[in-house]
Amino acid sequence: MNIMRQKDRQKLLEPIGLMEPMIPAEGSSRNLNDLVVDLVAKSNALAGQMHPIVRDSIGHLVRSMNCYYSNLIEGHNTHPRDIDRALAHDYSQEPRKRNLQKEAVAHIEVQAMIDSGNIPDCYPASSEFILWLHKEFCSRLPDELLQNENPDTKEVVKVIPGELREHDVAVGRHIPPRPDSLPFFMKRFDEAYDARRLSKSQQIISAAAAHHRLLWIHPFLDGNGRVTRLMSHSMLLRFGVGSSLWSVARGLARNVQTYKSLLQAADEPRRGDLDGRGTLSEQALTEFCEFFLKACIDQVDYMAGLIQPTELTRRIKLYVDDEMSAGRLPQGSFVLLREALLFGEFERGRAPELTGYKDRMARSVLSELLKKGLLVSDTPKGSVRLAFPFAVVERLFPALYPDVQ
Repeated sequence: MNIMRQKDRQKLLEPIGLMEPMIPAEGSSRNLNDLVVDLVAKSNALAGQMHPIVRDSIGHLVRSMNCYYSNLIEGHNTHPRDIDRALAHDYSQEPRKRNLQKEAVAHIEVQAMIDSGNIPDCYPASSEFILWLHKEFCSRLPDELLQNENPDTKEVVKVIPGELREHDVAVGRHIPPRPDSLPFFMKRFDEAYDARRLSKSQQIISAAAAHHRLLWIHPFLDGNGRVTRLMSHSMLLRFGVGSSLWSVARGLARNVQTYKSLLQAADEPRRGDLDGRGTLSEQALTEFCEFFLKACIDQVDYMAGLIQPTELTRRIKLYVDDEMSAGRLPQGSFVLLREALLFGEFERGRAPELTGYKDRMARSVLSELLKKGLLVSDTPKGSVRLAFPFAVVERLFPALYPDVQ
């Protein structure tokens, strides 16, 4: 993304119709409708697979994963282990790595607010919510990540959290609207994606369409990609198909070249009289929406396989057996982990009953699992629940991340 010289934009006229259509016409694509039906059915099935407490624990893991893949899309390859360390406030002494760790934590904290419902009372695809996302994310960043340099003048321009940009920019071949036009384009954005005006099917499709159109507007000097992906996550949650159990960012990042090429294609003008009635190509927007929804379905399928109770129980058993053979976990560990997996949590006092050991030995097994972070509790004497520290992620959730060392 480059900051442009003001004189390069003075000749351009910017009617709001430049970004029409905002969503593929209802009924124009059977593929889109089929994808919506498939996503709804599979997301509903996924939600019922896991105890809500365990779902929340997996959600912590998925937020880190979402951040990792969102980083990759931005060209920031922050190692999952570095993200895990940052969440424990263990930052690198190397400035660039430390800044990227702080960026990762910012992303995770904002998504946690979304997942917990600690958000403004407005639609996710609205100016109010988008400005809130940008402010919450950018206000957590170090100053070094809030600066852009004008390539012509070398002037350093500061990104202001939660404020629309005041400079012209170019994103590849795409030239987003001028700063003085942004309020008008954002107003049209608000109107087009007001869920009250859309059918249930269109609401889900709008999560894909709004993803492109917000990037097309490029309302901020920096942070647009992350804000857009967080908005999409929020929209999917709002419409009942999203979940803390999966992340569309992983699907987009694993097909990043297709993702970026389809985004670019949807920037292009209409391809003739049969390509909708707007300025931009409706066919290209439809193709992007189909890709986006397929990425969602792919990630729901992937996570459904990973957290299928029988298979997850089997992987936990294999892990525990290996750790016991190596002397790193005590006998009786598996039955406690299985209890937490199946029932969400259990009282500490039940450890003797579950393990069949006397109180002192049962407490020792429980203490070791808490020490290793496989079980966690909110208070020293409270009930315990399952957790997934980074050290066990690859064993319990294979291929969640790429093959990173």
